[in-house]
Amino acid sequence: MSDLKEHKLSSTKIFSGKLINLYLDNVSLPNGKKSTREWVDHPGAVCLVPIIDNGDILLIRQFRYGPGKEFIEIPAGKLEIDEEPLKCGLRELEEETGYKSNKMTFLTKIHPAIGFSNEKMWMYLAEELELTEKNLDEDEFVEILPTPLNLALEWVLSGKITDVKTIIGIMWIKQLKFNH
Repeated sequence: MSDLKEHKLSSTKIFSGKLINLYLDNVSLPNGKKSTREWVDHPGAVCLVPIIDNGDILLIRQFRYGPGKEFIEIPAGKLEIDEEPLKCGLRELEEETGYKSNKMTFLTKIHPAIGFSNEKMWMYLAEELELTEKNLDEDEFVEILPTPLNLALEWVLSGKITDVKTIIGIMWIKQLKFNH
């Protein structure tokens, strides 16, 4: 197999935001020609598939500004500077759902937007949940939706759930549940 790697020749930060940075890079292609790449630098995030005592997945519903509509998702949040993914997951779960997990199992790491971003997401199964208190950010609004796995799967297959991290999380739980 030939080498497909592109090599950065120069990089210019076009935008610096609170969450992301946008870069325009000049690159050398595998065939020796040159091109440009626009890409988003993202700090990474953690997503959780919380399972409550009755076996339901704890989904959330929230409005997402970019696409301009509400989505059904698994809880997730971005990593703070130098924060470990497990610690971030525990924090985000409690902030968004009001539950603390006493058993976190790493499932996988995904790259949700490889065409334009370096974002990585660590995914955990959150079990043995204890109700505490939600502590949402002041600009964050979510509704909690405890959902049976079979209904969550229906929502994935019907297109009601389109968020990639949520689809992957639900499929992981389906695989784990049916392989035990």
